[in-house]
This record gives sequence, structure tokens and C-alpha cells, in this order.
Amino acid sequence: MDDILFYVIVGFLAQMIDGAIGMAYGVTATSVLLSAGVPPATASACVHAAETFTTGASGAAHWKLGNVDRKLLWRLAVPGAIGGAIGAYVLSEFPGDTLKPFIAAYLLLLGLVIIWKALGARQREGVQPRTVAPLGFFGGLLDAMGGGGWGPIVTSSLLGQGATPRYAIGSVNLAEFFVTLTISATFFVTIGLSLWPIILGLIIGGVIAAPFAALAAKHIPAKVLMLAVGCVVVLLSMHTIYRVFI
Repeated sequence: MDDILFYVIVGFLAQMIDGAIGMAYGVTATSVLLSAGVPPATASACVHAAETFTTGASGAAHWKLGNVDRKLLWRLAVPGAIGGAIGAYVLSEFPGDTLKPFIAAYLLLLGLVIIWKALGARQREGVQPRTVAPLGFFGGLLDAMGGGGWGPIVTSSLLGQGATPRYAIGSVNLAEFFVTLTISATFFVTIGLSLWPIILGLIIGGVIAAPFAALAAKHIPAKVLMLAVGCVVVLLSMHTIYRVFI
């Protein structure tokens, strides 16, 4: 019971961050599992099984509050699910750590670009992003292989292209439901699912946090959201690079 309560807290905090700024649930939860000694494939499987429920709750909350762009949603969800299935299969056969420093370097640069845009005098907002399908595919692929990364890769890239933060965050959250559902199904077929107390705790905490996080995304000013996204991306990327090379 103590373990379940601990992971309820982890799931709540991770979903509050993810639902409000569109990223970091998988990165946060997976980091905790890896630090507890859980193997990478098992950690990713547990997190994505929990995310199937938390992203469903978060996506529904964003939909209800009008934070979802339907066209953008499906342009992300379909290729993201395909990439996620491939990534889950690859991780079940090979270690996925070799790509981490390259992904982290890309995200670090992208985070700095977002911060620069947020602090700039002129905000380029409301632009329809162009490279959506490839972004969804690689976001799903790397998310499954790394145990997280859909939000940092997809949300930050959309904001970097000038998408409205509210719609980018809401659409990415709802699309993530379809991606995590596909990833979880792939893991279930390949390696199975275990550690159910962890999964249950993450689900409970994430579902509780989902409506509050969506409400925050709707009412927090766009510039503040962009700054928050940029800072989180930079910090997570620097932490990943540090752990790889130090």
C-alpha cells in the first residue's frame, strides 16, 4: 500500500506537469522507475500502460475545455501510433539508450528556441504547423524506445513552428492517448505487463490530476506556457546529457 501511495503522488505530479504544459509525464515517471532499478523495457511498458488511462482522462478534459484542434489531432495520432508500435517492438528486442544523447541535444536546442520566441517582442502565434505527420511518427517511435518523449518532442516542435500553445498542448495530449494505447498493446504482446501496483498508483494519481492540469492550460497566458515548456525541455535535456556523459 505504501508503494501504491508513493506512485499515486508520482502520477499526480507527472500528470499536472504534462497536462498543463504538454510534456514530461513519461520522462518523470520513467526516471523514477529506472532509479528504482526497473529494466528500461519494463519501465516503459508500465508507464505507457498507466498513460493509456491518464492520457484518456487528460485528453477528454482538454476536449471538453476546447483546447483540441481536431485536424491537428488526427495528423498526430495516426503516424504517432504507427511509430509507437515500431518503437515498442524495437525496445523489446534491443536497448534504446544509444539514441538518448542525440535526442537530448536536439531537444536542448529546441527548448532554447522556444524560450527565445517566448521572450521576443513579437509573438508568431496561430500558425498552422506544416511538418506534423513525420513529427508524430518520430515522436511515437522515440517515446516508446525512451519510456517518454512524446510531449517534449512533439509539443516543443509544434510551438517552435508557431502553433497556438493552448491548441498544441491539448491536441498533443489527446493524440497521446492513441499512441500510448498502441504502445501498451505492443508491449503486452511482446514482453507482457507486470508490476501492477506501480501501474495502478500512476493511473490513480494521473486521473485525479488530469482535469486540474487541463484547466491550467486553458487559463495560463500563452507566453507563460511557452516559457514553462522551454525551461522544462532545457532542464530535462541537460539532465539526460549529464547522465549519459558523466
